[in-house]
Amino acid sequence: MSEEELTRCILNIHQQIEALHRYIMLFPTQHQQLLAEAMDEIAASLENLQLLEEQMQASLETMEVIQEELLQQNEYLAKQRQRYYELFEFAPDACLLTNAQGIILEANRAAGELFNVLPSFLVGKPLVNFVAEAERSVFRTKLNQLSSVHSVQEWEIPMCPRRGQPFDATLMLAPVRDSFNLLVSLRITVLDLTKYKQANLQQLQAAASQLLPLAAAVELPRSLDGLQVLFVDDEADAREFITAVLEQHGISVTAVASAAEALEALERSRPDVILSDIRMPDEDGYALIKKVRALEAQKGWQIPAGAITAYLAEDRAKAIEAGFQSHLHKLAEPTELIAMVAQLAGRA
Repeated sequence: MSEEELTRCILNIHQQIEALHRYIMLFPTQHQQLLAEAMDEIAASLENLQLLEEQMQASLETMEVIQEELLQQNEYLAKQRQRYYELFEFAPDACLLTNAQGIILEANRAAGELFNVLPSFLVGKPLVNFVAEAERSVFRTKLNQLSSVHSVQEWEIPMCPRRGQPFDATLMLAPVRDSFNLLVSLRITVLDLTKYKQANLQQLQAAASQLLPLAAAVELPRSLDGLQVLFVDDEADAREFITAVLEQHGISVTAVASAAEALEALERSRPDVILSDIRMPDEDGYALIKKVRALEAQKGWQIPAGAITAYLAEDRAKAIEAGFQSHLHKLAEPTELIAMVAQLAGRA
């Protein structure tokens, strides 16, 4: 029944009550009072019905206002969702949404390009499948620790695209929690460091042409003559530059390209100092220094070691904790490099 029909019905009842009042006057006096009381009760009930109608009308008006607000909010949320989708889908960096266990729930176009698959292929796959095999146990351990972490995390870890070459990557992980503060998902951005690394090499090459003449002019005590240094770096340009700086000061350098080659060199002879790059494929500088310290325990050696990195964000404290005694950026002045080697060798 519509509101108009209900009003008309109430009005009709009022009219019938008035007619009944006139009709009651025809009854005997003893019945008139009883009928009048009954009619009064009906009239009171009718008044209550009218009051309920007014309240219902007010409620309907309120519901219309609320409905309008909800429609506006839904429209706003739809626009925001579309905006988020476009930002996510067309972001220049690889973006992923995973559950708390690292299973990929969403992946944008850049992620598909980075891992050499369609974005839809990534959905439902564990992210650990795209981590370099040697680092997977470390990745799983870090992932399990996120349940008690609230801040954004930055991890540097080698990744492997499907049917592609491994690359060093930085992962930015933002935990998402529910109203009970339980970890429900992770927003992850994956950055390929290859371009950054290439830019560092170009800077290194440019610096080499400018700094080598300066390094040759630096005069340090002749106590560095004959010092034996084992230098480990997978980049040929870095090996050439740092070897040239050291040799111009009377230091004998054995330069190798991997941790495996470094361990082979240690089996042949003991250097006075070890210098190692941190970020290398297969085994990095952290893995190397761990094996060097284990070898020292067997042979009774104590070889001071310095970490050298091309990454500005490399953590000095992490390098020292891993077993290195010093930490230096590759683009540091030649005098800083020589000073570090001399200090490690105890000839400063």
